Amino acid sequence: MSRPDVKQNRPIGIFDSGIGGLTVLREVSRILPRENIIYLGDTARVPYGIRSSETVTRYSFECAEFLMKQDIKLLVVACNTVSAISLPEIAKRVPVTVVGVIEPGARAAVRATRNRRIGIIGTEATINSNAYPGAIHAMDEDIEVYGLPCPLFVPLVEEGWTEGEIARLVVERYLSAIMGKWTDTLVLGCTHYPLLKDVIGEVMKGVTLIDSAVETALVVKEELVQRDLSMQGEGEPYARFFVTDSPGKFTIVGERFLRKKIVDIHKVEL
Repeated sequence: MSRPDVKQNRPIGIFDSGIGGLTVLREVSRILPRENIIYLGDTARVPYGIRSSETVTRYSFECAEFLMKQDIKLLVVACNTVSAISLPEIAKRVPVTVVGVIEPGARAAVRATRNRRIGIIGTEATINSNAYPGAIHAMDEDIEVYGLPCPLFVPLVEEGWTEGEIARLVVERYLSAIMGKWTDTLVLGCTHYPLLKDVIGEVMKGVTLIDSAVETALVVKEELVQRDLSMQGEGEPYARFFVTDSPGKFTIVGERFLRKKIVDIHKVEL
């Protein structure tokens, strides 16, 4: 067997404003089980969704620069807010391929819709950016898109209230605003939202749910294959975690997101 190129053995870098991007990491690990991954959660400055565009861009540059110093081969922006606001600028600044979470989800929604009515749920910043409608209309300008911010979904998920009466009542209250639009496809436009997928599915019966984490992981696989960067070496893959605030809560909540133990975690300053 020929010795694999050094680039192929480099890790994939993933960053988010906090914990939500772990849903993307989980799907990347599931679809690409041999890949090494380094994750950065900017937990000291979460949430990004309430920040100005200038602040989000500055924070995202700092996150990207940190991961580039870890010698990554591909960068995943696992944050809808950053993907909506700063993705093109990040792509200009780093020498590796950058994958966001908006275009993969938008593309999957366009493929899935039958009545050409798509709903988007996410943070206020993501919805107000109009990034999803822009991505969808670039593929099909005649599709109707309805955006709905659901700000309480994130604290629900981080408290672990992803099922039961409280979760259902909150989901029903928010999504009642979009039910009358007769959308047949709903994009979960925040990386926390897949943990509410079962409840959302019960409330939105018959509607196709698009999990951007899954779609993003599939795009990562495509990019690695196309660029001949898929891991070729032997050995046990690793997942290494960095946070900008105390690792304690991140570990507790993060293990619920990942459904496995987090053991290699470090606090850093950006």
